[in-house]
Amino acid sequence: MTDNVVKAGVKVTLNFSLKLENGDIVDTTFDKKPAVFEMGDGNLPEAFEKLILGMSSGQRSEFNVRPEDGFGQHNPNNVQQIPRTQFGDDVLLEPGLLISFADAGQNELPGMVVEYDDQNVTIDFNHPLAGRALLFEAEIVQIDPVD
Repeated sequence: MTDNVVKAGVKVTLNFSLKLENGDIVDTTFDKKPAVFEMGDGNLPEAFEKLILGMSSGQRSEFNVRPEDGFGQHNPNNVQQIPRTQFGDDVLLEPGLLISFADAGQNELPGMVVEYDDQNVTIDFNHPLAGRALLFEAEIVQIDPVD
């Protein structure tokens, strides 16, 4: 067992919720199995890891997360017009539809359909929570040394 404080080199078991400013829940583990991750492994965004640093087992806290500290500001350069001909006839386009694209390095790049017509499809490659202030609630369930 460690000294029971969240720090680098520990495995953290936690319950969390992520809410929009209006209280709508984006994601939560409070009603299911807690999340387990190693600090620094990339499973929890770095900005959120910084918020729970120093918390102890059993502690529960809420944090206001500004857009620039969460998923970044919405970047209008990440909204692209793509010719409708680039999409197969079998693709049923609708606003809000997430489509997976490949970037120049062949990495998966999700984009959301904003609007479309017969000529173009407008795709937003920003994270869906970009530009949004969030409320992050975390409850540390357990802290263990990394195996």
